[in-house]
Amino acid sequence: MIARHMAKALKAAARQYPVVTVTGPRQSGKTTLVRATFPRYDYVSLEDPDQRAFAMEDPRGFLGQFAGKVVLDEVQRVPTLFSYIQGIADRQDRPGRFILTGSQNFLLLQRISQSLAGRCAILHLLPLSRAELAGKRIMDLSRIGHPPRGLVKRSSRSAREDQLFKMLLTGFYPRIHDQRLRPQQWLSNYYQTYLERDVRDILNVGDIETFGRFVRLCAGRCGQLLNLSSLTADAGVSHTTARRWLSILEASFVLSLLRPHHRNFNKRLVKSPKLYFLDTGLLCYLLRIRSPEELAVHASRGAVFETWVISELLKAYYNQGLQPDVYFWRDSSGHEIDLLIDRSDGLVPVEIKSGQTVGSDFFKAIDYWRSLSHQATCPAALVYGGDASYARNNIAVTCWMDWG
Repeated sequence: MIARHMAKALKAAARQYPVVTVTGPRQSGKTTLVRATFPRYDYVSLEDPDQRAFAMEDPRGFLGQFAGKVVLDEVQRVPTLFSYIQGIADRQDRPGRFILTGSQNFLLLQRISQSLAGRCAILHLLPLSRAELAGKRIMDLSRIGHPPRGLVKRSSRSAREDQLFKMLLTGFYPRIHDQRLRPQQWLSNYYQTYLERDVRDILNVGDIETFGRFVRLCAGRCGQLLNLSSLTADAGVSHTTARRWLSILEASFVLSLLRPHHRNFNKRLVKSPKLYFLDTGLLCYLLRIRSPEELAVHASRGAVFETWVISELLKAYYNQGLQPDVYFWRDSSGHEIDLLIDRSDGLVPVEIKSGQTVGSDFFKAIDYWRSLSHQATCPAALVYGGDASYARNNIAVTCWMDWG
C-alpha cells in the first residue's frame, strides 16, 4: 500500500468527532485508507447485498451488532442509517465511534447535513498525489512562493520532459500504480462504470450518450472560462440540464470549478469560473490522447499541465483536512493570474507554464499583478516543466518535480 498523507488528518478527526466521513471519487483509495488507519475497527461494506438488505430492513439491529467502533463503507447505499447513527452519536458521544466512507458526495453530504451536522468531520480523498507516489512529505502550503536558497537542479533522467508527460497521461488513481495496469484501458473501464452506475442508476440521467458527449466537451474546455451558452449549444441540452450535469461532475470529483477572486483593484473582473478536471489521466483519456509523445505536441498540453498543478494543490489542502482557498484572477482586459492562493499572510500569485525553458514573458502576469496590488515583494511562484528550482525576479521558479 502507498502511504497516504491524509492518515494524520483522519486520526486527528477521529479523536474529536463521533462520526468521521471520508468521501471522494470511486477508486481513490478510501477503503484502503480507513482500514489501514483503523485496523481494529469492525468493518462492513454496504455494497454487499446481504449486509445492505440487513441494514435497510432492520437499521437498529444492524447497528446494534457493533459494540465498539466500526467502519461503514459506501454508507450512502442505505440512507436510513444516518438518522440511527445520529441517535447513537448523541447518546454515546464517543470520538471515532463511526468512520463512514462514500463515493457519492452529492447524496452523502445531503444526508450528513440533514442528520449529522455538528457531529461529523468530513474529509475529501482525491487520487494519489505525486508526493505520495514518490514517498515524499506533504506539500508545505506556507512555503509556496518562497524561493529556495540557491539553485536546486534535478537529475536530467528523473526530470526529463517525457517523464512528465508519462506521469500526466497515467494519472493518479491508486489501482493503476498498485497493480501496474495499463492506464488507458483501466481509465476506459472506470469511465464506463461511472457513466453506467453512478450517473444512470443513481442520478437517473436518461440520455447517457448525450451526457457522455457533454463530459468530453467539458474536457475540451479544460483550463478555460466556463461559457455555459457555448457548452449547451454544442451539447444540445438546456441551461438547466447543463448546470445540473456540471453539479454532478463536480460533486463526484470528476471536475472542479475554480472561482475568480473578488479583489478588483479598481478593475472590472470576469465572474465566470474556470473548469478543470481532477485527474490528468482521465482528462487525457477523454481528450483521446494515447501516448506521452502525443501529449507533448497536443494543443491541450498546457491545459493538462495546468490541471495537474491545480489538482496537486487541492490534494495538499484536502489531505491536511483543510478547505482550499484557491482562485484565479482575471480582469476584463485579459490580464490573468492562473492561481491565487488566499493565505493568512496575504495573497500568493502562481503562474503555470508547461515549457521547459523559462522566458522573460513568463513573469509578466505576476509583475503586472504585483504592481496593481502594490505588493512588489509578496511571495509568488512560477511552476514550469523544467528541471531546476531557483529564485528570479524575487519569484520562486519551481520545477514540476518540486511541486506536490
